Order: sequence, then structure tokens, then C-alpha cells
Amino acid sequence: MTSRATPFLCCAAMACLSLASIALAGPTTAPDVKGDPYLLDTCPVSGQKLGSMGDPVVQTIDGREVRFCCGGCVGRFEANTAKYFAAMDKAIATQQMPFYPLKTCVVSGESLVVKGKDIGVNHVYKNRLVRLCCKGCIRELNAEPAGFLKNLDAAVIKAQSADYPLQHCVVLEGSKLGSRGDPVEIVVANRLVKFCCPRCRPKFEQDPAAYLVRLDKAWKPIHAAHGDHDGPGHGKDHDGPGHGHDGHDHDGG
Repeated sequence: MTSRATPFLCCAAMACLSLASIALAGPTTAPDVKGDPYLLDTCPVSGQKLGSMGDPVVQTIDGREVRFCCGGCVGRFEANTAKYFAAMDKAIATQQMPFYPLKTCVVSGESLVVKGKDIGVNHVYKNRLVRLCCKGCIRELNAEPAGFLKNLDAAVIKAQSADYPLQHCVVLEGSKLGSRGDPVEIVVANRLVKFCCPRCRPKFEQDPAAYLVRLDKAWKPIHAAHGDHDGPGHGKDHDGPGHGHDGHDHDGG
């Protein structure tokens, strides 16, 4: 009897140890998602052109990259982050709107156009525009962002590949895409970006805003020809009234 009980006791002990380990580790959390770079060309506090007062001051605030014209603006921003993030988010949404690939909510899959009217909610997640149908979807996105953003990346690539306006690398302008093997593709702030080789990606990431000027300029006539929305007034900001379909939340709150 003793010999039969021993394996059972060992298994029970191991199970208890496993449960204890889980308890000590605490609740699981969503994996951290790296945010997009700050791509506005002005300081969010002073409105001055970045670079007009020397190299921009780069800070990470609440998990988001922010660039300032000078060190003095950092403290002012941190003293009222809600105010400055709200203004920053509106500018980011306007800048990224022409590149946004979906007319459905990335979380629920529901249409963002009802009876010909755009009812989408503009939410900026770590410097990236994400369009949703309601406030309930904002909470779902913030809780588990990785999967939703991966799906958004795939939609960007699908939507922008056919009309991609540059035949050469966004970093090495003289290097034709495909001349050094298959182009390297990434998605930055809802834009598909192509490089001639892997070595160009680190150069791009040092100052993405500078390299994206040429890409954004090349897209403008294509957006104009397609009649893509490229200005404010499309969708709602996430802090305004009447979000989504009759203002409902998916979770009933």
C-alpha cells in the first residue's frame, strides 16, 4: 500500500509546487508592444519646428516617444500630459488618416461606415492611429494590443503593396528595390516602408521622420487620385460624445 501511495503523493506535491509557482508569479499581463516613433515635425508644447533650436530632445513619456524643440518644453509637457497628449493625438490622427487601410473596426470587425456616414472612433495607441467602432473596443485593444496591431500591419501591407510609390530604397535613394535580394518590409505609423537590404533599417530607425518625408510626398498624388480622406473631420476622437453605434459599448458598460 505504501509503494502505491508514494507515486500519488509525489504527483500531488509537484502539482502543489506548480500552483504555488503560478501564484508567486502573479497574474499574466499582455506582452508589451513597442510604440511607433514620433513623426510630427513640430514640438507638441511650443509648436516650433523640430531642429530649429538644435537637435530635438527625445523622451519616452507614458510608454510613448515624444520629441521636443528644447529641454524646457519637457517639464511643461509632463506637468499636463492629458492636455498635450490630446492635442498630439489629433495631429497624429490627421497625419496617418490617408494611410489607414481599414473601413472596419480592428477589434470587432464591425463597419466604421453606417448609412454613408463615418462613425469610426480615432484612438491613438503609442503614436499609432487605430480606428474602432466604440469605447468598449478601445479597452479591448489596450488590454491585448499585440494581436490586433499584427492584423492591422497585415492590412497595411495588403492595401499599400500594389500602389507603393517608390521604386528605390527609402534610405538609399540610388538603390533599386530588388537589386539586393527581396526588399525588407516593415510597417511604421500605418505606412508600408521598403528597404533594399536589412542594413538600411537601423539607419531609418535613427531618424524615421526624415526618411518618411520622401515617401509621404510620393503618396500624395495617389491619395488625391483615389480620393482618400486626408484631413480632420473623419471619425471621432476617443474623448468625445456619442462614440460608435449609438454610443454603445461591447461590454454593456
